[in-house]
Amino acid sequence: MIVLGYNGFSRGAELFGRLYGATGVGRNLLVGHDAAAALVVDGELVAAVEEERLSRVKKTSDFPVNAIEWCLESAGVGLDQVDVFAFPWRFSPAVAEEMITRICDSDLPVTAKFDALRSTGELYTDMLSRDAVYGDFVQRTGYEPDPNKLVLVPHHLAHLMCGAYLAGGGDAAFLVSDGRAETLSSVMGEVRDGVVRLFEDSAVPMTSSLGVAYGRITRYLGFVPNNDEYKVMGLAAYGPPPRHNPLLEHVVRLHENGTYTISIPRDRDAYYALFDSLFDGDGVKREEFDFRVKVAGMAQHMVEAITAHQLRTLTAASSLDTLLFEGGLALNCVANTKMLERSSFTGMEVSFGASDPGVAIGAAVYTAGLRNRPATAATTPYLGPSYDERQVLDALKEYADRVEWREEPDAASVADRTAELLAGKNVVGWFQGRAEFGPRALGNRSILANPSFPDIKDIINLRVKHREPFRPFAPVVLESEAPRVFEMGKKTSSPYMTFVFPVRKEYRERIPGACHVDGTARVQTVDERQNPALAELLRVFTARTEVPCLLNTSFNVAGEPIVCSPRDALDCFLATEIDYLVIDRYVVTKKGR
Repeated sequence: MIVLGYNGFSRGAELFGRLYGATGVGRNLLVGHDAAAALVVDGELVAAVEEERLSRVKKTSDFPVNAIEWCLESAGVGLDQVDVFAFPWRFSPAVAEEMITRICDSDLPVTAKFDALRSTGELYTDMLSRDAVYGDFVQRTGYEPDPNKLVLVPHHLAHLMCGAYLAGGGDAAFLVSDGRAETLSSVMGEVRDGVVRLFEDSAVPMTSSLGVAYGRITRYLGFVPNNDEYKVMGLAAYGPPPRHNPLLEHVVRLHENGTYTISIPRDRDAYYALFDSLFDGDGVKREEFDFRVKVAGMAQHMVEAITAHQLRTLTAASSLDTLLFEGGLALNCVANTKMLERSSFTGMEVSFGASDPGVAIGAAVYTAGLRNRPATAATTPYLGPSYDERQVLDALKEYADRVEWREEPDAASVADRTAELLAGKNVVGWFQGRAEFGPRALGNRSILANPSFPDIKDIINLRVKHREPFRPFAPVVLESEAPRVFEMGKKTSSPYMTFVFPVRKEYRERIPGACHVDGTARVQTVDERQNPALAELLRVFTARTEVPCLLNTSFNVAGEPIVCSPRDALDCFLATEIDYLVIDRYVVTKKGR
């Protein structure tokens, strides 16, 4: 059986811009963002890639025509061979009725209700309905499948199935929390023997979305909502935890069944005025670092308090030991660690596809009936394009007037030479194997550096990444070495940068570049099975320098997708102050360096 999962709408950006006034990248950030495709063949996830990696349009919500084409080509499969097309949104007629009822029952003036109904009707008929989704597929692919082959999977179920499959199956309690699904923003329940049981009384409607609330504070602080929330999370560490939080006092109400109500106006001017009154802010203060730190701390504290509230209900309702956490909120790695350590769960899994890229995987594996994976199946995020030696050399030759390169004889020599470069204060672009899936660079499309230099973060932020100087970097470490360097708590591994751990005191001065201002680090652990090339580099680097980890950040600059192809890598290398590029077995330098 062959199942193709995909996420994205051709008209999403256009409709949200015209109907709701969304501008710039914001047009892509409402529904269908992080467009992607994933292919399951005979029970195995064989390929997955985000559309942005191929189209080079960051956070695109467009129909993923390039991602679909690559997934099929990589497996040697034609569209006519696909048994099922799985789409991770199900705006059924019942959902449409609920959308209409919500508008009619609102306190909007009558004329505003008619305007909202007209906009929602156009959005539904032209984009969200089953007929519109099917028509979009036919128009963009040029292929007209049997309509019964199109399966619409509820958005939160797609999130859950991505996490459950990548965690290896098995029984687990779950929490899914994001900006919005069809009508809800958060659900919880448990998976037993492959059967999903939803705790319906604990579902949170879209009108009280924690993800949307955090996004509005993100915008208030001058960042892009549904995109830059991690900046708010990073800023929060620069100040102490808030002694009192006006958000919890005036905006959030917690209910006994694990739900909550968040009361923030939808209109931007209205919620800016609300936040100014709560935080004693104004247009000038919003530009001040200390004010932004204070507000970020309150936003982060709000997330932690609400998720802790949800977990209290979940642990009371489920006797299972493992927690699956998926959805956009699951990228808040600071909250994740606190959720696990302060709960009765003995294990917690957050997948590399936890945010919306993963719903393409989740829709595919759910539709393929993959309730539990074989125990021997390897979980890998390296599901995207790879490039052979000829393709790498062709790209290098295109840039021969600007770069020069040396070929290393084998993988061991590549590791030795790269470790030698990283022993100094060099920034190295590292491009190996298949591109990783999801929002994190996990060692195949990465920028690496030596964390023993105190100023290395400033060098990368300002001269390479072209981003804010307060942003931290993640260390990558051998899984066997991680407990020696970091206080791992209940976790034995953290392969996807989805948890934060304190750096042990004896290592803080040895790896200052890997320590955030509060002494923590968003750790990626690696072993030989998961990524043999990166594991070998870490072994050689540690033996040479006695530094137990490397800095690992995504191979891109601010505002650009992570590089995918050799040409992408060379363009980024030449546009920044990256010192060396290691691409396959070739060590590349800039001419005249």
